[in-house]
Amino acid sequence: MLAFMVAGYETTSTALAWFIHFMSKHPHVQEKIKEELMSNGDSQNLTLDQLDALVYLDCVINEAFRYFPPIEGTIRTLTVDDRLPDSGIQLYKGDSVYIPLYNLAHDSRYWSIDPELFCPERFLSEDSSHNPYALLPFGGGHRQCIGQDLGRFELKVIIARMMQQVTFVDGGPKVNSGGHLTRFTILPKHVGVAIEFAQ
Repeated sequence: MLAFMVAGYETTSTALAWFIHFMSKHPHVQEKIKEELMSNGDSQNLTLDQLDALVYLDCVINEAFRYFPPIEGTIRTLTVDDRLPDSGIQLYKGDSVYIPLYNLAHDSRYWSIDPELFCPERFLSEDSSHNPYALLPFGGGHRQCIGQDLGRFELKVIIARMMQQVTFVDGGPKVNSGGHLTRFTILPKHVGVAIEFAQ
């Protein structure tokens, strides 16, 4: 429970802050989310079936995680000797290897659509079958984040409810310029948005 509480708080709140920033910068994406919500019933009480049907929202969440993963990278320790296939560099049991999650998610070798563009539609088209190791917001293998399903669900519920109630508007280049700080998570540095409430 402690791991769920500690690891789940900052990563989810950071992802939510990035989502708000991206929505203020990409109003057409925000509008598509609202249209998808309306097409699945305008009830304020979303059912699990309605949440599962929000496919475009899943794409937006994946794109937010791709553009700025919760953490910059992760470290794995080799359990056996190995050699890197392209360079031939020898690695030994006990060596630590840094896996740069941010860099993989922005490497143009792994994405058909320019990885520097915020484009949720990539997950519905050319990049829907991307290399599975190019997008690892929760790590991978048997050491991946134990709370990823809870984190994704929590984020989806919060975002869906917010999108039913508010619209995020760009606060201007001085206060909403993005940028980031890296501590435990990749934190947005300048996120300043205006909020318009639904009538």
